[in-house]
Amino acid sequence: MRRVEPVGQRTVVGVDGSPSSEQALRWAVTQARLTGDPVDAVICWTSPTVYERAPTSVDRELGHAAGKVLDQVVARTFGGVRPEEVRTTALPGNAAEVLVARSRGADLLVVGSRGRGGFGAALLGSVSQYCAQYAPCPVVVLRGGAG
Repeated sequence: MRRVEPVGQRTVVGVDGSPSSEQALRWAVTQARLTGDPVDAVICWTSPTVYERAPTSVDRELGHAAGKVLDQVVARTFGGVRPEEVRTTALPGNAAEVLVARSRGADLLVVGSRGRGGFGAALLGSVSQYCAQYAPCPVVVLRGGAG
Protein backbone atom coordinates (compact mmCIF):
# COMPACT_ATOMS: atom_id res chain seq x y z
CA MET A 1 0.00 0.00 0.00
CA ARG A 2 1.35 3.42 -0.96
CA ARG A 3 1.56 5.99 1.82
CA VAL A 4 -0.19 9.23 0.89
CA GLU A 5 1.09 12.48 2.38
CA PRO A 6 -1.48 15.15 3.25
CA VAL A 7 -1.88 17.73 0.51
CA GLY A 8 -1.69 21.44 1.33
CA GLN A 9 -3.15 23.08 4.37
CA ARG A 10 -0.06 22.49 6.51
CA THR A 11 3.26 24.04 7.34
CA VAL A 12 6.31 21.85 7.88
CA VAL A 13 9.05 23.11 10.21
CA GLY A 14 12.44 21.54 10.89
CA VAL A 15 13.45 21.49 14.55
CA ASP A 16 16.83 20.51 16.01
CA GLY A 17 16.87 22.52 19.22
CA SER A 18 19.15 25.25 17.88
CA PRO A 19 18.14 28.90 18.45
CA SER A 20 17.32 29.35 14.76
CA SER A 21 15.11 26.24 14.71
CA GLU A 22 13.25 27.51 17.78
CA GLN A 23 12.75 30.82 15.97
CA ALA A 24 11.50 28.90 12.92
CA LEU A 25 9.03 27.00 15.11
CA ARG A 26 7.70 30.23 16.69
CA TRP A 27 7.35 31.82 13.25
CA ALA A 28 5.60 28.76 11.81
CA VAL A 29 3.05 28.73 14.63
CA THR A 30 2.40 32.46 14.24
CA GLN A 31 1.86 31.93 10.50
CA ALA A 32 -0.36 28.91 11.13
CA ARG A 33 -2.58 30.97 13.38
CA LEU A 34 -3.09 33.40 10.49
CA THR A 35 -3.80 30.71 7.90
CA GLY A 36 -5.50 28.08 10.05
CA ASP A 37 -2.98 25.44 8.92
CA PRO A 38 -1.56 22.82 11.26
CA VAL A 39 2.21 22.80 11.85
CA ASP A 40 4.17 19.58 11.36
CA ALA A 41 7.28 19.99 13.55
CA VAL A 42 9.86 17.47 12.38
CA ILE A 43 13.09 16.34 14.02
CA CYS A 44 15.45 13.90 12.31
CA TRP A 45 18.20 11.58 13.43
CA THR A 46 20.69 9.27 11.82
CA SER A 47 21.75 5.97 13.30
CA PRO A 48 25.36 5.06 13.91
CA THR A 49 26.15 2.20 11.58
CA VAL A 50 28.48 -0.75 11.57
CA TYR A 51 29.00 -2.20 8.12
CA GLU A 52 26.21 0.12 6.89
CA ARG A 53 23.65 -1.32 9.32
CA ALA A 54 22.36 -0.13 12.66
CA PRO A 55 20.89 -2.44 15.26
CA THR A 56 17.10 -2.13 15.34
CA SER A 57 17.13 -1.48 19.09
CA VAL A 58 19.47 1.50 18.58
CA ASP A 59 17.15 2.91 15.90
CA ARG A 60 14.14 2.58 18.23
CA GLU A 61 16.01 4.20 21.12
CA LEU A 62 17.23 7.09 18.95
CA GLY A 63 13.73 7.63 17.60
CA HIS A 64 12.31 7.72 21.11
CA ALA A 65 15.06 10.10 22.30
CA ALA A 66 14.56 12.39 19.28
CA GLY A 67 10.82 12.51 19.97
CA LYS A 68 11.49 13.50 23.58
CA VAL A 69 13.90 16.22 22.47
CA LEU A 70 11.30 17.57 20.05
CA ASP A 71 8.62 17.63 22.75
CA GLN A 72 11.04 19.45 25.09
CA VAL A 73 11.91 22.02 22.43
CA VAL A 74 8.23 22.67 21.71
CA ALA A 75 7.52 23.06 25.44
CA ARG A 76 10.53 25.34 25.98
CA THR A 77 9.75 27.46 22.92
CA PHE A 78 6.17 28.13 24.06
CA GLY A 79 6.68 28.38 27.82
CA GLY A 80 5.36 24.92 28.61
CA VAL A 81 2.08 25.38 26.73
CA ARG A 82 1.99 23.27 23.58
CA PRO A 83 0.13 25.09 20.79
CA GLU A 84 -2.81 23.09 19.48
CA GLU A 85 -1.62 23.71 15.90
CA VAL A 86 1.59 21.69 16.43
CA ARG A 87 1.92 18.03 15.48
CA THR A 88 5.32 16.45 16.19
CA THR A 89 7.15 13.78 14.23
CA ALA A 90 10.57 12.21 14.73
CA LEU A 91 11.95 10.58 11.59
CA PRO A 92 15.15 8.75 10.72
CA GLY A 93 17.30 10.06 7.90
CA ASN A 94 19.21 13.02 6.59
CA ALA A 95 17.42 16.13 7.84
CA ALA A 96 17.57 17.98 4.53
CA GLU A 97 16.20 15.07 2.53
CA VAL A 98 13.51 14.23 5.09
CA LEU A 99 12.29 17.84 5.28
CA VAL A 100 12.08 18.16 1.50
CA ALA A 101 10.18 14.87 1.30
CA ARG A 102 7.80 15.94 4.11
CA SER A 103 7.17 19.27 2.38
CA ARG A 104 5.62 17.61 -0.67
CA GLY A 105 2.05 18.86 -0.78
CA ALA A 106 2.64 21.36 2.04
CA ASP A 107 1.89 25.07 1.78
CA LEU A 108 5.20 26.07 3.34
CA LEU A 109 8.50 24.73 4.72
CA VAL A 110 10.15 26.69 7.53
CA VAL A 111 13.74 26.10 8.68
CA GLY A 112 16.38 27.88 10.70
CA SER A 113 19.43 29.33 9.00
CA ARG A 114 22.00 27.59 11.19
CA GLY A 115 21.57 24.34 13.02
CA ARG A 116 23.77 22.20 15.24
CA GLY A 117 26.67 21.61 12.89
CA GLY A 118 28.86 23.21 10.27
CA PHE A 119 30.70 26.49 10.11
CA GLY A 120 29.34 29.31 12.25
CA ALA A 121 30.26 32.02 9.76
CA ALA A 122 28.15 30.55 6.95
CA LEU A 123 25.01 32.50 6.05
CA LEU A 124 22.98 29.34 5.46
CA GLY A 125 23.52 25.89 6.85
CA SER A 126 23.60 22.85 4.63
CA VAL A 127 20.03 21.85 5.56
CA SER A 128 18.50 25.27 4.88
CA GLN A 129 20.51 25.56 1.66
CA TYR A 130 19.29 22.16 0.45
CA CYS A 131 15.68 22.93 1.41
CA ALA A 132 15.78 26.30 -0.37
CA GLN A 133 17.05 24.60 -3.53
CA TYR A 134 14.93 21.45 -3.63
CA ALA A 135 11.70 21.88 -1.66
CA PRO A 136 8.57 21.65 -3.81
CA CYS A 137 6.88 24.47 -1.88
CA PRO A 138 7.87 27.96 -0.70
CA VAL A 139 10.62 27.97 1.96
CA VAL A 140 11.13 30.45 4.78
CA VAL A 141 14.61 30.52 6.37
CA LEU A 142 14.88 32.23 9.75
CA ARG A 143 17.92 33.20 11.76
CA GLY A 144 18.06 32.56 15.51
CA GLY A 145 17.42 35.64 17.61
CA ALA A 146 15.40 37.39 14.91
CA GLY A 147 12.03 38.86 15.93
